Amino acid sequence: MSEPQMHISKEGDRYLRTLIVQGAHYILGPFGEDSDLRRWGLKLAERGGKKPRTSHCCVARKLAVLLHKLWEAERSTNHAEKPQSGERRSVRVASEVPSSTAEFR
Repeated sequence: MSEPQMHISKEGDRYLRTLIVQGAHYILGPFGEDSDLRRWGLKLAERGGKKPRTSHCCVARKLAVLLHKLWEAERSTNHAEKPQSGERRSVRVASEVPSSTAEFR
């Protein structure tokens, strides 16, 4: 079940909102890399609507949700790996880092 598209509220950090909207403009602009988010935004822009820049706001909101989920995942991962007091965290050297991502799955 999908959630309805909501607007970006005017609450919170104004500078952060500005950066997210600028990121959406970059993603939908001529220099944005091909991605699912870009394709979705361009498809939304092609449909048209009342306002021509609605797709930018929608992409900005999806980008904000994505960044929030990544931040939460990183925060929970860092919290789980936090060493106990007096215990040292081991650091991998370059030779110990696996070369393929298959080992992380």
